[in-house]
Amino acid sequence: MDLFDFTDNKKRAEPLAQRMRPRSLDDFIGQEHIVGRGKLLRRAIEADQLTSVIFYGPPGTGKTTLAMVISGMTKSKFVRLNAVTAGVKDLRNVIDEARENLKYYQKKTILFLDEIHRFNKAQQDALLPAVEEGTVVLIGATTENPYFEVNSPLLSRSRIFTLKELSDQQVERILRQALGNQERGLGSYQVELEETALQHLVRMANGDARNALNALELAVLTTPPEEGIRRINEDIAAESIQQRILRYDKDGDNHYDVISAFIKSLRGSDPDAALYWFARAVQAGEEPRFLVRRLIVHASEDVGLADSRAMLLAHAAANALEWLGMPEARIPIAQAIIYIAKAPKSNSVIEAVDRAFLAVNDQRAQPVPLHLRDSHYSGAKVLGHGRDYQYPHQFPGHYVEQQYLPDNLVGQKFYKPDGQGEES
Repeated sequence: MDLFDFTDNKKRAEPLAQRMRPRSLDDFIGQEHIVGRGKLLRRAIEADQLTSVIFYGPPGTGKTTLAMVISGMTKSKFVRLNAVTAGVKDLRNVIDEARENLKYYQKKTILFLDEIHRFNKAQQDALLPAVEEGTVVLIGATTENPYFEVNSPLLSRSRIFTLKELSDQQVERILRQALGNQERGLGSYQVELEETALQHLVRMANGDARNALNALELAVLTTPPEEGIRRINEDIAAESIQQRILRYDKDGDNHYDVISAFIKSLRGSDPDAALYWFARAVQAGEEPRFLVRRLIVHASEDVGLADSRAMLLAHAAANALEWLGMPEARIPIAQAIIYIAKAPKSNSVIEAVDRAFLAVNDQRAQPVPLHLRDSHYSGAKVLGHGRDYQYPHQFPGHYVEQQYLPDNLVGQKFYKPDGQGEES
């Protein structure tokens, strides 16, 4: 310990987003659907009767902030761990201490585990007995879908609360609060923030309050005062926040949600939406080949023989991607997206092939009819292979009716055109 331990240097060194964390539920902005007056979570927090919960939502929406608000309102011992740096040994130390506090002092322990999805299965299992017995009340926070990343037994003992992206209006309120707060914010600086600069910060933050606050602080601290006033225009704001952060995890639900929206927009014949989801995925780092592969699938699955050219354009887009690369290939890919989205839709091809596979799986596999068997090898004709086969090109119209299916499937129809587009 030295002289500097008695100063508030540490607090001054904290980022603005950390300093501006709300200290009560009344100061908490956003998430009214779970912490609004009369809501279950708010009632549990105010009554200090919280059970194990998992907060799930995008970065900067208030998961950690909400946990810290709880820490200031509870009579329980509050312990904070981060799954990035903590291990099973740390968990056991917390659980052992919690057990002692409960046994000798009747004092509960709340364990806030940030980034809970970073714990592997064994680490999460180490938590399970303590949560089940009530030795600790768990607050888990995660940006990843807990149904993918958290063990089912732990999920079943916790209630999941989903936090939503903050609206632009809510992010703006948070920024204005920071500008006016003398104690913890930027109120001690004389700042003139142009309205266009404020709106740029809000828009580019994309619902992430932490991102917006960090950008605002950078803009203020790096702008030299003129006659004591720091003037922040849109150019300075743009330099401070750079480009919009697109939340996208190639292994998580963001990936699956965006791709699902892309496919459903194609199927729903909305080229504008399909182009948007394509652009959003590519801009966030998705591999364009993956998207083009989905185009090829969709061209058969949802357009099919209603417009056979859809498959040609999908393959042309794939070929263009290989020959041109990005960003030039975005243009032929967009052409294929627009064409496929606007094409008439039919799923008769996928239904036909699925019926065929179902028949193979469900029906007894009878022998190939004799007249269809290979007759080109020595002795085949002695066995009757190819006998009575009728060569279609020897008949008018190059067509002749004969049996092509096994005996037990004669008359079975797999392909049933529904009359859409060219199928009519």
